[in-house]
Amino acid sequence: MKPGSNDPCPCGSGEIFERCCQEWYESAKSKPSAKKAAPPAAECHQLITLFNAGQLMELGNLAHLMLERYPDSGLVWNLLGVSLRMQGKDGLPALKNAAKFSPLDADAHGNLGNALYDLGRLEEAEACHRRGLQLNRQSANAHNNLGITLKGLGRLGEAEACFRQAIQIKPDFTEAHNNLGIVLAEAKRYKEAATCFKKVLMSMPDHADTYQNLAGALFEASLHEEAAACFKKLLSIKPDYIFAVGSYLDSKMHCCDWEGIENDFHELLAGVEAGKEVSSPFFLLAIPSTPAQQKRCAEIYVRKLYPEAAPDTKTSHRHSHNKIRLAYVSADFREHPVGELIAGVFEQHDKSRFETIAISLCLDDQSQLRKRIVKAFDKFVDASQMKTAQIAELMRDLEIDIAVDLNGHTSGSRTGIFALRPAPVQVNYLGYTGTMGAGYMDYIMADRLVIPESSRVFYNEKVVYLPNSFQANDSNKHISKHKITRSKVGLPETGFVFCCFNSCHKITPTVFDIWMQLLKQVEGSILWLLESNAQTERNLRNEASSRGISPERIVFAKRMALPDHLARHRLADLFLDTFFYNAATTASDALRVGLPLLTCLGDTFAGRVAASLLNSIGLSELITRSHGEYKTLALELATNPGKLALIRQKLEKNRITHSLFNTALITGHIEDAYTQMWQRHQDALLPDHLYVNDIG
Repeated sequence: MKPGSNDPCPCGSGEIFERCCQEWYESAKSKPSAKKAAPPAAECHQLITLFNAGQLMELGNLAHLMLERYPDSGLVWNLLGVSLRMQGKDGLPALKNAAKFSPLDADAHGNLGNALYDLGRLEEAEACHRRGLQLNRQSANAHNNLGITLKGLGRLGEAEACFRQAIQIKPDFTEAHNNLGIVLAEAKRYKEAATCFKKVLMSMPDHADTYQNLAGALFEASLHEEAAACFKKLLSIKPDYIFAVGSYLDSKMHCCDWEGIENDFHELLAGVEAGKEVSSPFFLLAIPSTPAQQKRCAEIYVRKLYPEAAPDTKTSHRHSHNKIRLAYVSADFREHPVGELIAGVFEQHDKSRFETIAISLCLDDQSQLRKRIVKAFDKFVDASQMKTAQIAELMRDLEIDIAVDLNGHTSGSRTGIFALRPAPVQVNYLGYTGTMGAGYMDYIMADRLVIPESSRVFYNEKVVYLPNSFQANDSNKHISKHKITRSKVGLPETGFVFCCFNSCHKITPTVFDIWMQLLKQVEGSILWLLESNAQTERNLRNEASSRGISPERIVFAKRMALPDHLARHRLADLFLDTFFYNAATTASDALRVGLPLLTCLGDTFAGRVAASLLNSIGLSELITRSHGEYKTLALELATNPGKLALIRQKLEKNRITHSLFNTALITGHIEDAYTQMWQRHQDALLPDHLYVNDIG
């Protein structure tokens, strides 16, 4: 950055450069130094003139000459230190001298704190900023800088208090409003965060990064229409903003705003194929993309945000433990579908062969599921406030043998941990149904249906084939015994109930067209969907009306406790799966309670998950191979009660006798997979495709 009258000051104060430096000089003149000798005002003004003109080399030459005569001038050391940092040089020694020779100058301590922060020495930076605040409690800049440091230390509550104090002192302090918004967003207080970002935009109406922050907060607050509008504005300001096109379309899909969506998909995928940074890979799972496009997108994303770190000799060490040290890394050790699926596996692990360690990336939600997961592990690490590098170093210190990423490219993920290679063997499993696109992920656990051998070319990882289905499941999932009636959940007393409890962003116009055709052909039938938000419900009802279907024939199921939600599945007659991103946890939930599920086999992992589950439970007749076949079979099941009854009877029997809900069996298969992976590593063999035999 070249200094100028409209540039922010590089000292970290948040002030305009020229004004800040003049105030700094005037302030420093009035404060006592360790020694009385001080350079003449004319020479100090000359230094500041060079500073404002961006003539930093000339400033350095003059500063060194002045320091030969006035070695205890904190002001000169301060200007020299900041100018060196602006040039990418080491300004720390000069700034240490500034604080030493001007011990009562709050700005000197603040600038030293900023330098230490940039070097990652956060505890020392905190001490400097606190010293500066002792000298000047009314410095908004000092409160803001301390808040930044505390945020870096993971102390979000203290950081929030600092930013609020800065704003109280200086209500129009844009940087503090922005920092407060970031902290609130990290604490999942998204609506409050959005308010902060809106205040920033009042003074910076075309600031792209703030629109990104605001849109992200609105998205997480389920205000998807507003989020889409913000992303659209962002793209009008900066059309090539990194991954923003995908975020914009994701917001539209989350409120089922399908205007122009097919063309949007086409343009997005063309951008991916051209190697552009247009979308996160997670969004591509829900749209009509190919395995090759999904891999390409993941590789672009990882190369930009999570490139592989330089090799570390510590990660190549072959640990020799009595047990395999197994670390699961996840932001979903809480009330979350992934936590629900795999909690039983954690409990069933053979502790005579495996030492299990949880690296939790999420805050404690105080749920019973969280307590259960914590109890299941030999060691549970709450790493939610730790930096990525700290977590990787901790995992190395723990001598983890196999690290399992349960997030992939989903919300809350920390792919950067794995980019640092904290474990010799690294595995992509369960949370993300696609390739990570990263060379540092050694394996992906799947089955022969979700990743046929012919599709392995589309995965950077080597494929580990589990028998039956890849999906972990918990045989102890509680189903409520409460009597739930149709009237209690807003369903009509009569009529066939088609249902889909998938997230609304998985619903595309293609599958919705078929659902509406079914409602037309099955008199009195209802489509029962999961409640999302008012925007989504309005848009879906409008879409139904435009297809000649009364909006009242779509009923939205309100959120309720999981045991009751599972129980109310029994009020439905047939679960209709979405095409490109299948039901996963929602599919196993339906099958668990005896609700038949109809799916259409897709081309990608995400589009084949439900088929994997149906195959595992012995109901392959509910797997269709085309959209036409899907519609035909759905209509037949809705109009032929005898055929549907036979399928229900078969499901009722198979969910007990087949492997899908046999947690002990699933855990045994997963453990055999880990054993094979680890043996290859111990034998100094590279990762390769592996097959696990059925032990059932």
